[in-house]
Amino acid sequence: MNNRFPMPEPEAIRLQKYLSEQGVCSRRKAETLIEEGVVTINGITAKLGDKVVSGKDIVKVEGQRVTAKAHRQWVILMNKPKGVICSHGDPHHSRTIYDLLPPELAKEKLICCGRLDKESEGMLILTNDGELAQRITHPSGGVVKRYRIKVSRPFDTSLIPKMIKGIHREGDFLQAKKIIVAPMGPDKDRRLEVHLGQGRKREIRRLFESFGYFVDKLERFQMGGLQMKRTPRGSVREIPKRELDFLFSK
Repeated sequence: MNNRFPMPEPEAIRLQKYLSEQGVCSRRKAETLIEEGVVTINGITAKLGDKVVSGKDIVKVEGQRVTAKAHRQWVILMNKPKGVICSHGDPHHSRTIYDLLPPELAKEKLICCGRLDKESEGMLILTNDGELAQRITHPSGGVVKRYRIKVSRPFDTSLIPKMIKGIHREGDFLQAKKIIVAPMGPDKDRRLEVHLGQGRKREIRRLFESFGYFVDKLERFQMGGLQMKRTPRGSVREIPKRELDFLFSK
């Protein structure tokens, strides 16, 4: 395995999650089995809230030992280039984000946590942890996504309150959480920073088009408190746990 992605020490996880990952049953069923007293950890009857370390603790269900399968949580940051799609395949043979992954990650079933369209670029997070993906992408997770955009013509700042209030379009509610106009530099009246609390399909482009502006360039540079650093365009790196916590900070 590539030295960029060393194997970490296994962490303790909730028993019901462990049973689900090992293919014993669903998490909900695991909770029922635990409550029924038929699950043991190292010979002691388990209870809800108990945690185990895969490969270290001996877990049994109705007297049968659960054989631990190798399972590693992957959380990957990618700096997506323009022209690449967030899909496993495309009938038009476009290049996908999965083509950018190194061999040791290409075989993993990684979920893209908040897609970017083909013409957009910047920060993507991919993981094989479905629960984490749901927490990142669902508005209830509180992960604010931040974008730098450039619009087709000088922007009328009086529209900002309307965009923050939101509009209904094509069955979706489109809404910016915050919009900041560039304070200086060339084309400053066309460059904006946009924050989203949700992530509907092409939301920023559709929102601005509703007010007569086309987005010429769009880059996501931050999610939660996690910024895209040390990741050149088109490359990937693993997000260590100490940085992963930033995702859920303001």
